[in-house]
Amino acid sequence: MTSLIRHITIDCHDAYALGEFWAEVLNGSLHEDDSPGDDEVLLTTEGGALLFIQVPDTKSVKNRVHLDLQPQDRTRDEEVERLVALGAKLVGDHRRPDGTGWATLADPEGNEFCVERSAAERK
Repeated sequence: MTSLIRHITIDCHDAYALGEFWAEVLNGSLHEDDSPGDDEVLLTTEGGALLFIQVPDTKSVKNRVHLDLQPQDRTRDEEVERLVALGAKLVGDHRRPDGTGWATLADPEGNEFCVERSAAERK
């Protein structure tokens, strides 16, 4: 018998606030029982689930694992703009003049993630 990934867990200081940010990013929804101040919050999306767990530790180094996002209904650059407007920060710009490359952003608690080109941009 094999295992499957039930959800990806992200440690954070404010589980509900970070869950709300990622719900906007991924067009997902928080579990109906989750509310501000909860120690853990579950976000479900079309592609899976993220679980946010409140911890006392402060993030101090680069993530060893991160999410790579591929926009579905907009370009990579449009998605980067949208995410920055939601509260993400651009921390590494690896976009090239020929249109290839990616952008590395950080969510409101500093967790890095990347935005790749959309499928349409890869054609």
